[in-house]
Amino acid sequence: MICSSIHSKFDIDLYPTLIQEAIRFFREEPIGSLEPGEYEINGRKVYYQVIDLETKAKEEGRPEVHKKYIDIQFLYSGKEMIGFVDDHGKNVISEDLLETRDLLFYRDVENMKNIAMEPGDFCVFFPNDVHMPGCALEEKSMIRKVVYKIDFDFYKQEFKKEVANERS
Repeated sequence: MICSSIHSKFDIDLYPTLIQEAIRFFREEPIGSLEPGEYEINGRKVYYQVIDLETKAKEEGRPEVHKKYIDIQFLYSGKEMIGFVDDHGKNVISEDLLETRDLLFYRDVENMKNIAMEPGDFCVFFPNDVHMPGCALEEKSMIRKVVYKIDFDFYKQEFKKEVANERS
C-alpha cells in the first residue's frame, strides 16, 4: 500500500510509470466537472470510476479486496477515512463477487488501521491490501472520489519492462 498526496513535493518519478500516470491524471483532469460513472483509459487494463457518495460510520463499513486490479483511491472533495490491513488469507468471506466485479468482501478483519483522507490524498491498494473505503472521518458527509484501476497482470508486465530498461 502507498499513501500520499498530489500536493506532495515528493518526486513522482520514483514511482512506477503506471502510478505516475495516475498521479498526473489526478493533478490535471477536471475531476470536479466529470459526471459520476466509469471511464476507460486503456480499455479494461486501466480505467477509472468517478464516485459521489455519503460516507458511513466505520461500523457500517465492509472490508474488501480485489484480486485482478490495483485500486488507486483519490479523494477529490470532502473527508474520508479508509481502513486498511494486509490480507493474511484467514479472513472470513461475507460476499464473493470476484468473478463478476473483482470484489471480495470480508466479514471482519483484525488489526485494521485507519487513514484520514483529505482532498488531494490518494492510496494505492494492491491485491494483498484489504481496505474499507467510504467511512466517515468525523461525521457523515458527501465526498467525491476517483477510483483508478490498473489490471494487476498488466502492471506487473509493465513494471518488469521498466526494471529491465533501468538495468540495461
